[in-house]
Amino acid sequence: MAYCNRGEMDDDGLIAAVAAGDDRALRELLSRHGPWLAARLRRVLPAAEVEDVLQETFLAVWRGAAGYRPAGSAGGWLWGIARRQAALWLRRRGPAELALPAVPADGRALADPAEAALQHAELADAVNALGPAGGAQREVWQLMYVEDRPVAEVAELMGVPEGTVKSRAYRARRLMRAALRREPVRDGGGR
Repeated sequence: MAYCNRGEMDDDGLIAAVAAGDDRALRELLSRHGPWLAARLRRVLPAAEVEDVLQETFLAVWRGAAGYRPAGSAGGWLWGIARRQAALWLRRRGPAELALPAVPADGRALADPAEAALQHAELADAVNALGPAGGAQREVWQLMYVEDRPVAEVAELMGVPEGTVKSRAYRARRLMRAALRREPVRDGGGR
């Protein structure tokens, strides 16, 4: 393959070059997308493991580039691979601590450490009701309600239609509400 300036190539062109065996294109993809992928991975993985999972992600990109179809965004495709690599890491090593502060609805911190621990445990149970880390419900909850991203962006990042994101968000809210109230969920599932 003749050399051309990778900085001028769009992401789809870089992925095509990676599929043809161009390791410089892979380095350019890593340079462009590595920082934001690492930032997102830090939200679900211990900080010490992010670099390893990022390396596994770009190894998977190298191996799977020939299967890439530029129907959606390259960033969404890359995040899908990173998310799967993170889920694999979590399955192999067990879930990381849930790092959510215990803050009551009025926004004030709790003075009683026992009450804070109880609320933290209840919230952790509610999040666990969404399924495993990296699962569809949990991912939608993280992107929409923790990171406050719009439906369109979540759909692009996850590589699914907006309607799917909305139905997953609805199901996630029902699951969390039921878990917080300690009620069974009455519907039959979702996408």
